[in-house]
Amino acid sequence: MTKKYVLSAMVVIIVPLAGLLLAGLGQDAPAGHGPADPPSGISAPQFLPDDLAQREKWEDFLGTAEVVGSKQLTGSEAVTSPWVLTLKKGDVTHRALWKNAQGRMGGFWEGWNYEIAAYLLDKHLGLGLVPPTVERRFQENRGSCQYWVDDCMSLRDREQKKIKMPLAKVFNWNRATYLQRLWDNLIANEDRHMNQILITPDWRMILIDHSRSFRTSARFTKGLLYTANSPQGPKLMSELPRAVVDKVKALDFAAIRSAVGDTLSDDEINAVLIRRELILKEIDRLIKATGENKVFY
Repeated sequence: MTKKYVLSAMVVIIVPLAGLLLAGLGQDAPAGHGPADPPSGISAPQFLPDDLAQREKWEDFLGTAEVVGSKQLTGSEAVTSPWVLTLKKGDVTHRALWKNAQGRMGGFWEGWNYEIAAYLLDKHLGLGLVPPTVERRFQENRGSCQYWVDDCMSLRDREQKKIKMPLAKVFNWNRATYLQRLWDNLIANEDRHMNQILITPDWRMILIDHSRSFRTSARFTKGLLYTANSPQGPKLMSELPRAVVDKVKALDFAAIRSAVGDTLSDDEINAVLIRRELILKEIDRLIKATGENKVFY
């Protein structure tokens, strides 16, 4: 067999696997390749419409339900020592994660208020990736109280247990990954790791733990966390919902302040707007490289 035919055969084998590499390793598939598109109208996985319709109900529950049980999380993977609260109101019992971390901890600046700001901004943009989160007092202290998403595994669990993603779920998972990158680029979440990416039983993505976000230093206003030049390899925002990008474009100081209230400072809001411009420039670059119909859905 000639060298030319050997190379051709290798390409035939490798290209269909490109989309799976992103699903398994967080790397990007070459533009135009990967699993076949699903029927039009299917968007990135996130909280389902029924879940989103109940957000206000859960916000009220998180803020007013009685605490009937509590357990503090400790250890190397619980740097902020949050509490798992069991809440009860009427016939409804559900768990929540409460934290009041504030200041420098484990080498990072933490802010429980960023958990609330992330949820409110996610809600404003229509992402539906962040669980309902409110301010609540516990043991006389102010903190964030977030809806506990049951029956999920973390991305780290999946990696450690070598659980294979069904082929039918790869396309939407890749789209969710691109959306996560847009989100973390916008809020400058410097600590997104595999324990903070939850996977539902039907392979939708939920994002938790945003207390290390909304940075203002030059490191987070001169560039983005996820680009073609990311240290771990290209991490692009390759495909995005047009409706979400339009809402990012529409962001201004007044819109963000209205959405997040007093959970962010003026400097933190201005840093979001600087990153907004960087994101839109990166999206324009992707459009020039691959075409608008490849970037937006």
